Amino acid sequence: MYFIKSSTLQTPAPLHVAIIMDGNGRWANSRGWPRSKGHLAGARAVRRTIESACELGIGTLTLHAFSSDNWKRPPGETGRLMELFEDYLVRETPRCREAGIRLHVVGRRDRLPNTLLAAIASAESATRDGKALNLRLAVDYSARYALWQAARSCGPTADLAQFERSLASVVHEQAPVPGVDLLIRCGGEQRLSDLFGWECAHAELLFLPLMWPDFGARELRAALEEFQRRERRYGALPLNGSVRGLPAASQDFTAPLRRSPELQ
Repeated sequence: MYFIKSSTLQTPAPLHVAIIMDGNGRWANSRGWPRSKGHLAGARAVRRTIESACELGIGTLTLHAFSSDNWKRPPGETGRLMELFEDYLVRETPRCREAGIRLHVVGRRDRLPNTLLAAIASAESATRDGKALNLRLAVDYSARYALWQAARSCGPTADLAQFERSLASVVHEQAPVPGVDLLIRCGGEQRLSDLFGWECAHAELLFLPLMWPDFGARELRAALEEFQRRERRYGALPLNGSVRGLPAASQDFTAPLRRSPELQ
């Protein structure tokens, strides 16, 4: 069961953390197991990460589950992944609703199976009032496709706010979300792979060698501690020991860590 600490809800402007969950197949292959077993282990890592995000005061958590490029994989594997996504939504929606987690799927939907589309609609409806954590799962997501479609729909006279609303609509988001503060990629690769291009304009990037099934609470906390050590200037200069234009939560976002003895 997901659970929310009261201190989490006191965070004034929580962070947006995005994670590229890479390495499931390689994790399984290194153990002599089929790739499908790695995807199942990856699903367990998703639950650990969501629980930890709630404890650590993260406001928005975006998890890359399946990029548009992943359709190039064998049909048997992509079909199994679609089934896994559907099973996950059916199983985890009650937990998310109980914990106040808003679950939303972003990306294209014209190529997803009908049964998965039904599970998405049910999960989003059941959790739409969640306030504790905004959980976004990127499925059939391509940053270039989203940008292209948004630009086509806006036209040359659109302002930035109009473009961002159009971009949100393209990926089936109700409204624009805050930009990504920290992007974590597991699996040892050091690239974005056509993911979260617009949202990551000012994101701090952290590339980890461990495979996604090995990711958990300790790794997420370490990533946030690394984030805190970095100076985000947004093109400006430090002023009086702080950074001009830096959100208050980003300057002192680890207060929930210090207040939670279980995480010491």
